[in-house]
Amino acid sequence: MSTNIKELNISPVGRVEGDLDVKVYMENGVVTRAHTQAAMFRGFEKIMEGKDPQSGLIVTPRICGICGGSHLYCASSALDTAWKTNLSPNALLLRAIGQATETIQSIPRWFYAIFATDMANKKFANKPLYAEVVKRFAAYVGTSFQKGVTASGRPVEVYALFGGQWPHSSYMVPGGVMCAPTLKDVTRAHAIMNYFRNDWLESVWLGCSIERYLQIKSWDDLMAWVEENESQRNSDLGLFIRASLEFGLDKFGQGVGKFLAYGTYLHKDLYNTPTVEGRNQALISSSGFFDGKNWSEFDHLKIKEHVKHSWYADVPAEHPWKEPFPVPVQSQHLGDSDFNGKYSWSKAPRYDGFAAETGPLARVIMNANPNNLSHQIQDPLFGDIIQKLGPNIFTRTLARMHEAPRLYEFINQWLSQINLDGEFYIKPEEKDGMGFGATEAARGALAHWIEIKDGVIKNYQVMAPTTWNVGPNDELGKSGPIEAALTGIEIEDPHDPVEVGMVARSFDSCLVCTVHAHDAKTGEQLAKFKL
Repeated sequence: MSTNIKELNISPVGRVEGDLDVKVYMENGVVTRAHTQAAMFRGFEKIMEGKDPQSGLIVTPRICGICGGSHLYCASSALDTAWKTNLSPNALLLRAIGQATETIQSIPRWFYAIFATDMANKKFANKPLYAEVVKRFAAYVGTSFQKGVTASGRPVEVYALFGGQWPHSSYMVPGGVMCAPTLKDVTRAHAIMNYFRNDWLESVWLGCSIERYLQIKSWDDLMAWVEENESQRNSDLGLFIRASLEFGLDKFGQGVGKFLAYGTYLHKDLYNTPTVEGRNQALISSSGFFDGKNWSEFDHLKIKEHVKHSWYADVPAEHPWKEPFPVPVQSQHLGDSDFNGKYSWSKAPRYDGFAAETGPLARVIMNANPNNLSHQIQDPLFGDIIQKLGPNIFTRTLARMHEAPRLYEFINQWLSQINLDGEFYIKPEEKDGMGFGATEAARGALAHWIEIKDGVIKNYQVMAPTTWNVGPNDELGKSGPIEAALTGIEIEDPHDPVEVGMVARSFDSCLVCTVHAHDAKTGEQLAKFKL
């Protein structure tokens, strides 16, 4: 590493929104420790205080312009459990369709526009597959980049058919949904999804039918699938797999090795009287915690948020129902590089005391749980992959792309199950109480907790997947998932540290990142780079 470089500042890394600084300390080109620093305070929970309980249906979808539907899903579900509503099968189907279409649209958009462009970085120029990767995945000019980003807009057209608009819809409400689709709407939705399948999912991404791809059950099956014929080998998925292994993307970015999923898509006949306790059993995509070897049942009461290293007034780590609204505090360390104190606006969530990665990799691991119920996804592929390859940039990215074919099948199945003559909304009785609503946003586990007293919101807490992944150290000094995934990576060129970006982007954190590199021994900032 050159010693005359003074600063390194890469911005943006996330390519999405928000502000995140990543401080990495390096020794001989290897990251020895890393800190994630969320640099923007938003305070949506405080906005909710004292407002009508249904304010969350309007306010929280504005938290994010990419997964606003997921926040709406959580806000309505939290009120369902607090008010003890009744949900018709149609309501559960249309909520699931909204959630799934929002997630599936994010898959090609994220892959081509946010992640895969890094595979065209000059770091890999000496690899045999580099020229083909650049041809397809280079930003804006790549042949597949254009097709994938264009195709990503189709599924949210289905969302808008039922939700009225996307993003920032408010069609999900406690007691059901505020829409009454016609046969024309359902037929059009089928047609839009078929276009998505024909124009990108099968023809560009898979190079085969969805049915053939979903027959894959193990890592060996997947590798055999790649070489089965030229169509699959030369598909974008086939190229991604071959290039990732050739480029070594399976060798770094491991993380904490523990995974958490809240699960999503409630079965239309199993959650008609919503309760927190009955949610796990009604899920189609299962919830759970995986410690690297064993699965355990998800219990939201095992979640606590730490603020020792966050720019908030110190309070003991607590479950969201018990923690107060965050109180911002000024700090002498605000914006500097002293990470012994407070250094982020993000809190540090922990599950049963552990930092846990959330996101698509966590979801597909839960779907490999041999104890899943008959109506739940039973897919052993990533149970095998995680044991053979472990978590890393490649497996994290592959997991997200793996979800697209199954989501397509679910959306078509749910569309066909809508009873156009049935109920869509059952008016609930408003009351005081406490509620919990959760789902799996495209990026991972998302939940809202609400406490209603005297007819207004007393407490509202939102915990997003990005908070789980970019959160700072906890009270015991344990790193968050991205901090851990950055530690130990080797940076080949400090003038273009693409490795840091690829790790951060594999988690798809909902924050744009600035990265600073420091000498591990002296703490001196080494380099500054504007991307």
